[in-house]
Amino acid sequence: MHTSVEIEGRRVDVETTSAADRVLRESGTGILAEMELYFSCLIRKKVRFHPVGSHDDEVAVGEGLSVRFRPVMTANCPVNYDGDEVPVADFPIKRPQAYVPHWLRIDYRRGEWVGEFGYL
Repeated sequence: MHTSVEIEGRRVDVETTSAADRVLRESGTGILAEMELYFSCLIRKKVRFHPVGSHDDEVAVGEGLSVRFRPVMTANCPVNYDGDEVPVADFPIKRPQAYVPHWLRIDYRRGEWVGEFGYL
């Protein structure tokens, strides 16, 4: 599937692979693809997957798929942290539309949801 949605006044192109489309159709449950932009000592982009209906600002894309954009930050920079899960808090942005991604791609590989987003 290839479509677009509007988040914070910006159009986001959303593309799902045929494998992702098949799993969405067959599962009977929806999935939320959260585009997380992490601000701290570095900037990181990550797509996290949650059940549909878990956040108020979800934007429905199609059959069983919703998306949202979430800028987050940490209170400090853990220099020796080896894991992926640093505690984060929502990061209020004055002009969020300037940071909303231009595109999102979603796939389903080896039994897991995989996603990436970008700005060009």
